[in-house]
Amino acid sequence: MSPMKTRHTAPVITAALLALLSGCASLASDASTPVAPPSTKVVLQTDQTVLGQPIVYPSGSPGEVTAAIVTLEPGARTGWHRHPVPLVAYILEGELTVAYQDHGERVYRAGDALVEAIETPHEGHNSGDAAARLLVVFIGAEGTPNTTPIK
Repeated sequence: MSPMKTRHTAPVITAALLALLSGCASLASDASTPVAPPSTKVVLQTDQTVLGQPIVYPSGSPGEVTAAIVTLEPGARTGWHRHPVPLVAYILEGELTVAYQDHGERVYRAGDALVEAIETPHEGHNSGDAAARLLVVFIGAEGTPNTTPIK
């Protein structure tokens, strides 16, 4: 297994946007009220999935982004499935163990971020004692399912 390549520095565009926002905020506030600029923490920046696959976006249809909060109670399973589109997940609470067939298992905990495997069968289960909550963002295309169950 090759480690996932990540970059942990904020992009130049983010820094420029923050500078612009803090400048605009200070112009809009009165001089007696200090205004703090927004805080940004990059939790993930990568060009690969958790299995080292290059991220490839669907083509041929208009793009479609779907964001969802997924909750799994202790012991709950997702069932075997695959994703034909890139998916970014951020673990908000709890613990999730994901089995990737021949690629083994990975455990994700609160604060972890990942780009899920594309077109690779996998099954997740809540391996913790409390509910697992994930923010999931699919970078898909109109007419393309975000998740396909494996029967």
